[in-house]
Amino acid sequence: MQEYFTEAYPDTEPENQQRTKRGLGRTLLDIFETVLLSILLFLAINTISARIRVESISMQPTLYDGDFVVVNKLAYKIGSPTRGDIVIFRYPPDPNKEPYIKRIIGLPGDVVGARNQTIYINGVALDEPYISAPPSYNGEWIVPEDSIFVLGDNRNHSSDSHSWGMVPIDNVLGKALVVYLPVAHWQVLGGESAMAAEP
Repeated sequence: MQEYFTEAYPDTEPENQQRTKRGLGRTLLDIFETVLLSILLFLAINTISARIRVESISMQPTLYDGDFVVVNKLAYKIGSPTRGDIVIFRYPPDPNKEPYIKRIIGLPGDVVGARNQTIYINGVALDEPYISAPPSYNGEWIVPEDSIFVLGDNRNHSSDSHSWGMVPIDNVLGKALVVYLPVAHWQVLGGESAMAAEP
């Protein structure tokens, strides 16, 4: 009786399954790491910045109704307000209302005056190429040490410090940095300054 022998091949099926499991495990780990990194980046970005939609005409021609703006929420936690900055703040007469957006004109200690269609800081006229029209109102305001004086660039169509007073620095939520939508309005904010004498 003739015996037939066949060459014994090792069973490769378990090894293939292990390799597949290792590949699947690595893929799942990569996905988890990517999702975790995305969440951490999202939280970090939201900690230092915000995105707001402008909902008024008070800052025209700099900002228009419907513009979307990136706001630096840490700007005044690590620095001080500067004349000419565009800021987002809680409305002083009713902090529960939607935040306002205006330009800083008066700093703590300043005397702000409005006369002859011109804004004055400590008796020196401001050079303001960004406004839509000269102000039609008159008045004088002294800015307390813990506050700022803000005006809209659309001077005669803005609810701002000339009508309801100062903004406590604690009410300021951040500094506007960039208009990112609509694309046609894209711009970096803060290039222009309100020039006047320091107190």
